[in-house]
Amino acid sequence: MLLFYSPIHFDVGLKQNSSHNTVVPDSKSFPAASPPRAWAEINLSHLGHNLSVVNTQQQGSVMAVLKAGAYGHGIEKIAVALEALPNELSPAFFGVASVIEARRLAHADIRTRIYLLGPTCPFEREEIVAYGWTPCISSMEEAADFDQIVGREHHDNKLKVHLTVDTGMGRGGFLPSDLISHQEKLNELTHLDIEGIGSHLPCADEDEAFTRAQFDEFDALVETLGADNFRYIHLSNSAGILAYQSRYTNLQRPGLMLYGISPLPTKQDQLKPALSLKSKVSLVRNLPAGQGISYGRDTILQHETRVATVGIGYGDGYPRSMPPHQSDVLISGKRCPLLGRVTMDQIMVDVTSLPDCKSGDEVELFGENILVSEIAQLANTIPWAVLTGITPRVTRIYRPQS
Repeated sequence: MLLFYSPIHFDVGLKQNSSHNTVVPDSKSFPAASPPRAWAEINLSHLGHNLSVVNTQQQGSVMAVLKAGAYGHGIEKIAVALEALPNELSPAFFGVASVIEARRLAHADIRTRIYLLGPTCPFEREEIVAYGWTPCISSMEEAADFDQIVGREHHDNKLKVHLTVDTGMGRGGFLPSDLISHQEKLNELTHLDIEGIGSHLPCADEDEAFTRAQFDEFDALVETLGADNFRYIHLSNSAGILAYQSRYTNLQRPGLMLYGISPLPTKQDQLKPALSLKSKVSLVRNLPAGQGISYGRDTILQHETRVATVGIGYGDGYPRSMPPHQSDVLISGKRCPLLGRVTMDQIMVDVTSLPDCKSGDEVELFGENILVSEIAQLANTIPWAVLTGITPRVTRIYRPQS
């Protein structure tokens, strides 16, 4: 069973508007909305499975990373589904990239603590304090400003914050030596509750030697600052969770693996992809040898071919750079090769091996059968970019948790 949008009914019918020569509603009933031509089918049960893998790999709590619309899965729906999980799987934090994302969760009545994963701008900080979201602190200026806002607006209250350390990402945070020298000043900020410390792994899926050194540096810094001073200590993204261990971390930050895709191919069999991008065949034709396919006519048919047109394209998020003949879609359980360039709204595929293929047949672009990792590799990009590139016109349909 799928959780689908409710069909839209208008308690009106159609009549002719003579001034514009268009059809407009009248008092008769109007047809229900058509099903979508392209949709992302999301299995919410797979989220719980993937979080259980996190728990088998690492000890402690979880910060579920929901930035970029929960990696294209739909931030509010995913947050609600995660909050409905049993206590042993329910995340302690939801990690977001911006105040806009935090606000969306807050307005959806999400109870889980919201953590801002990057440095904040001065004009965002009053809202962060007012909602009680948890920022990560990258500088003394940021820390002092938050302390002042809390003191001015909320007097005796304290804002829970985490310190961010730059151990190699180069994107934000205190350098380790600077943090040590600033520790005393930070502790003097009476309106901040410095409950956590974290850093970020830039190449845990690419450079094992550097990543191991980074873990050692982070653990040594935590030791120097005093591990008992922090309730939450966190470093690992998905690749870090799957392949490395820290002496001190007790909060894990799964992103890609939460959605069932492993950044490390050898670990993929442990996870279940949550999202399948699907469409429908709109047209099937037999085309002769010599027929060109798509823009640029890069593909010229060498023999008579049964060609299906599918109602999805780069305007929906299927990468334009997918190479013809090397890329497949799945129809009726069979892989069918892409023909010609991906266009904005449609693609063409070879269905010669499917003589019964017809308009209306379901097509899987990627999901449980064709991994988004395969799509990303063929498109010369990364799975994160493909998932977050699924556009708003693609309807999200949710399979409920079992």
